[in-house]
Amino acid sequence: MLDAFFLGSARYALGIALFVAILWAAEGARALDYGGRFLAAAVYGLVGFTGFNVLVWWGLAFTRPEHASIIMALQTPMTALALWLARGLRPAPFTLGCVAAAFAGVLLVVTKGDPRRVFEGGSLFGDLLVFLGAVSWVTYTLAGAHFAGWSPLRMTVLTAIPGTVGLVAVNALAIAAGWSALPALEDVLSVKWQLAYFAVFTVVLGVLGFNNGVKHLGALNAMLALNLIPVIVFAIEASLGARFSATEIGGAALVVGALAANNLYLRARARDSG
Repeated sequence: MLDAFFLGSARYALGIALFVAILWAAEGARALDYGGRFLAAAVYGLVGFTGFNVLVWWGLAFTRPEHASIIMALQTPMTALALWLARGLRPAPFTLGCVAAAFAGVLLVVTKGDPRRVFEGGSLFGDLLVFLGAVSWVTYTLAGAHFAGWSPLRMTVLTAIPGTVGLVAVNALAIAAGWSALPALEDVLSVKWQLAYFAVFTVVLGVLGFNNGVKHLGALNAMLALNLIPVIVFAIEASLGARFSATEIGGAALVVGALAANNLYLRARARDSG
């Protein structure tokens, strides 16, 4: 009923309204003040929310979802590399091994054990757009260091506001260029509950939960957890009656095992250093 441009703009516009209300109730009206950090918040918001969404939507028009899933899994090693280059935080060899194992598991789940599926369909242009979208989200994930003193809720809201303005602006440009169409009010109302789900779960709870995870787990571990996404989809489809090969089940187990192993390793290292 709605194209990707309008859906993105609408769900973030609704989500921002909820975000502002939650921040006001939790931290007061003063928390809506940027305190001289508007430019940084705008840059990260535009890169993270606008850049990620628009590039991935556009890329999916030219490539396959399987390609996008694999490229998104690359965000974990990309984050490790970014932390190493930007902050000198070299991951431990064991953590790098877990990253590699989790990525291998994602490949097994998505390709069903046949590496040739990686290259089927899609286009290099679409894959490149999705990759740039992944880079945008990795960049946003590192934003927390620039907003010391802000809670994850405040950082999320004050970066999402300019990001949402960017999404609406892109949607307006897409309509003007004929790439998108403004839907009729009846069409929007016909999917009002789906829109409400997107706004509450994928924007408010999703983004806020992720930013809280980054604060408490660190950027690399938060990104590593995102490798569970194909496994969760796998589990949902299994609950609906889908059957999977031993290779796919093994890949899912590899992802979960890598996450668990890295978590236990980091806990043990924290105890030893404490």
